[in-house]
Amino acid sequence: MMHEKINAAAPASGFFRYLWLLLPVAVLAVAIVWLLQTNPLQGFNNGAPPVENLTIERTILDHDGLRLLVRAGGSDPMVVAQVQVDAAYWEFSQEPQGPIARGDTAWISLPFPWVLGETHNVTFVTNTGATFDHEIAVAVPTPVATSGSLWSQAILGAFVGILPVAIGLMCYPALRGAGQGTMTFLLALTVGLLAFLLVDTIVEALEFANASAPIFQGSVLVVLTAVASFLVLMAVGRRRGTPTGLALATFIALGIGLHNFGEGLAIGAAFAAGSAGLGTFLVLGFTLHNITEGIGIAAPILKVKPSLLSLVGLALLAGGPAVIGIWTGSLAYAPQWTAIALAVGAGAIAQVIVEVGGLIGRSNGQGIKTLLAPASFGGLAAGVGFMYVTAMLVKI
Repeated sequence: MMHEKINAAAPASGFFRYLWLLLPVAVLAVAIVWLLQTNPLQGFNNGAPPVENLTIERTILDHDGLRLLVRAGGSDPMVVAQVQVDAAYWEFSQEPQGPIARGDTAWISLPFPWVLGETHNVTFVTNTGATFDHEIAVAVPTPVATSGSLWSQAILGAFVGILPVAIGLMCYPALRGAGQGTMTFLLALTVGLLAFLLVDTIVEALEFANASAPIFQGSVLVVLTAVASFLVLMAVGRRRGTPTGLALATFIALGIGLHNFGEGLAIGAAFAAGSAGLGTFLVLGFTLHNITEGIGIAAPILKVKPSLLSLVGLALLAGGPAVIGIWTGSLAYAPQWTAIALAVGAGAIAQVIVEVGGLIGRSNGQGIKTLLAPASFGGLAAGVGFMYVTAMLVKI
């Protein structure tokens, strides 16, 4: 009888336990309402203007003048009162009109007769007197997206993304008869090139993050996104055990593809800004730089026989995002989105490094001894070295 009473009371006690969880939420809500209604911080106001921040995310130059996309990051809504170009005040229009709330954006348009090839300095003046400067280093008309320009960008993306990966994968038949030592070397080469891509991706992500509005907390955004990407892909990759063979090659292609998407965003943004200088030498440099990626994708599948369709899919997965990135960057660019894309790629690359490193250790059953073998060190050094040397061709 006593036992039955205890069981009957259990649901009630559980209900009250959850009810108690609502108490701290209610107290917090009351505290927030009180803070907003009474404004106790008013007593600390010494007349200083609110903290303001303005980030210029996009600049468009056309026959109508200048158009700039700005994002506010102040503690209070901001009002752009005046705009100077080369130290002279100009009339401007704003869309949408009115104060710009924290985190919101607005387009500022000026009928300024910019001069081709010249440098122009734009200064935004808020109603509090704060100023924010933006330099247009070389004034050139912003390209207009047309079917012809998008097609040209697609060809470029395929040339620097898909083609080199496909060339690397073409080495697959020649590498199939590789012995254990060569296999270890190739897998370590994959780790080396991925390690270089990881460092390069993080550095580029942090550069774009620093150019974004402070409200996005650029460096923290990059780190959190990369860690989240790594953990999610590790969980997905191991839901059916440790990935090997074609599954591992797919993850390698995915990581490389995300990296190429981020690079494509940067190239597309350069097109949108009218500052693209991709000459023949630079395009060839990108192509040589990415050929090793195809070899790295092929390394885990040398002991299996994938179909031609699978190899084509791997090439498109690794190189195709470069095309999408160029299109996206040329049509709608913001530094925080490029930083996020690169951070996701960094997490994916880190996940692949872990999986390929584990595969090297398991390849001949000797574990850590295989990782410390000369073939492993040689492949690692070759991968990093080749990527570093070819990266010199694409850094300007």
